[in-house]
Amino acid sequence: MIMKTRQQGVFRTTIKGLVVATGIAVTLALAPVAKAADPIKIGFSMTLTGGLAGAGQAALIAMKIWRDDVNAAGGLLGRQVEFVYYDDSTNPSKVPGIYSKLINVDKVDLVVSSYGTNLIAPAMPIVMKQKMVFIALFGLAVNERFNYNNYF
Repeated sequence: MIMKTRQQGVFRTTIKGLVVATGIAVTLALAPVAKAADPIKIGFSMTLTGGLAGAGQAALIAMKIWRDDVNAAGGLLGRQVEFVYYDDSTNPSKVPGIYSKLINVDKVDLVVSSYGTNLIAPAMPIVMKQKMVFIALFGLAVNERFNYNNYF
């Protein structure tokens, strides 16, 4: 019962974070560079294996529901939303490499945090260096250490 309630809380928090991400993404200057047919690529790492796998898997389900709803309604800025994500295995040492790949190789338009403060903090320097908007699904307190103005 406690696990089910916790997963419901994860689901609600994830949906709230994605609603905020939608609002921010709409205000970003994503459209001028891309063709209307190109999807908006949102990149993130997620704890799909390891100690936080249950919560990470629940968060990913919620994110996919959001993406499918947004795409069914015509997308963001008239563009479909596409996810690019990698399993961080609940291992903070994997996170910097994942976010470097998302930004520099996959060329995502927006980055979103993983699940868990210890998995968000290692991504912050990478995202800050690239001056990208970083949407937090969880772990807002991590920004007290970094004081990054583009972390929501």
